Amino acid sequence: MSPTDFALLIVSAGSLWWFILQCRTMVRQHGRRQPPGPIGLPVIGHLHMLGKLPHRSLYKLSQKYGPIMSIRLGSVPTIIVSSPSAAELFLRTHDTVFASRPNAQAAEYLSYGSKGMAFSKYGSYWRSVRKFCTMELLSVAKIDSMARLRREELGLLVESLKVAARAGEVVDFSEKVARLIEDMTCRMLFGKSRDDRFDLSKIIHELAEIAGAFNVADYVPFLGAFDLQGLTRRSRVTAKAFDKILETIIDDHEEKARNDDTKLDRDFVDVMLALKNNPTSTHQQLAETIDRSITKAIILDMIFGAIDTSQTAIEWIMSELIRHPSVMKRLQEEINIIVNCEVVEESHLDKLEYLDMVVKEALRLHPVAPLLVPHESMEDIVIDGYYIEKNSRLIINNWGIGRDPGIWSENVEEFLPERFAGTDIDLRGESFQLIPFGSGRRGCPGMHLGLINIKLVVAQLVHSFDWELPFGISPDELNMDEAFGLSLPRAEHLLAIPKFRKS
Repeated sequence: MSPTDFALLIVSAGSLWWFILQCRTMVRQHGRRQPPGPIGLPVIGHLHMLGKLPHRSLYKLSQKYGPIMSIRLGSVPTIIVSSPSAAELFLRTHDTVFASRPNAQAAEYLSYGSKGMAFSKYGSYWRSVRKFCTMELLSVAKIDSMARLRREELGLLVESLKVAARAGEVVDFSEKVARLIEDMTCRMLFGKSRDDRFDLSKIIHELAEIAGAFNVADYVPFLGAFDLQGLTRRSRVTAKAFDKILETIIDDHEEKARNDDTKLDRDFVDVMLALKNNPTSTHQQLAETIDRSITKAIILDMIFGAIDTSQTAIEWIMSELIRHPSVMKRLQEEINIIVNCEVVEESHLDKLEYLDMVVKEALRLHPVAPLLVPHESMEDIVIDGYYIEKNSRLIINNWGIGRDPGIWSENVEEFLPERFAGTDIDLRGESFQLIPFGSGRRGCPGMHLGLINIKLVVAQLVHSFDWELPFGISPDELNMDEAFGLSLPRAEHLLAIPKFRKS
């Protein structure tokens, strides 16, 4: 068979598959009102409309078709939500229906068959994993008990920046922050700073890009074998590299456990490894199922959640502060008043009201997750008069919600922290105008840790240094392009010159 004949055969089979699917869908949905949406193409549906920055493409479509929009990604019916009121319907009012996750090739490769907390289906297993991670790592008490290690790692960064400032050097701010957050995370999870044997930050970025991609294999199954986007190959390579790192981490902890009978200074991995042999009534359900692959999947989730989100948020906040010197100055003045020494303590953070406004405004314009991790409906349901069938995919356009003109007024694209003055808009999932960490059952359980990392690092770096752009670049010339993935980092590293501010 010639290549041309083979291609025609594939197209014909795909068209027949699409036609049968459409007929079944029409029968199932007959007489039921569907959310509005654009007309798609055979086989691929609306995949061709997503572009390189899907959050922007979907936002433009929602301006025409409304805040609850229906598209079809290959064979998968998909609902796009782009307003706070619509998000509240799905994530609060009908949260139980949309609490599950869809199957995804990336999760199969990178999360050991969706065994981590982020991508697993809703049910008893997911609840047991979330409970364990929350109690053993992400509770307020656990996080607060690690304040010393965060202060130590941040202090080391400040000292290195002082050296650069004295020399007038240009620093790769993105790289510096990536290393800082990696060190903080490693000490929290593994009991020591990052291991020079591997580069977690680099592989985390690759994971975020792969997991955030709209993989044709997830939506048009018969095309999966052709790996048209190269994502299957990249997933395998990244999964293999990360697995090697996780095996090293676990082996090190097992060796330590064999040589040390004490239970002092146990870190998160130690607790996980002890769970199977010494189950507690609190985590009995997880102890009965946990194995090495589950252990690795949970560790990977914790690494990714801690490193990628904080680093990305800090980069965007500092980018906006450098672009808006008046905002930077006002923030420095607030910190000077509240903090009477060189070191910003975590106890200061709740008193820094303008810092809170700055963080909110940056996360509105640059949400760490532009499209929240997709949800999946577990039953047929009618919402706002629209019929949504079981197994539909739900995508919350977090980036679009932050630009809803009905909420944020006409200057929606401007960086104006003052817009939050006198409001009760919260970051923790209760105010649907601003849900950078999601909301409901699948909201991020690590938001408390994330906000501490973000606020502490920004406050200290603004308090200790003034920041200038290198090479004669003016603030309004700073490149603010995005790189789409599961998170939304800067397309280019942020380069800047620190100027030490003496107390």
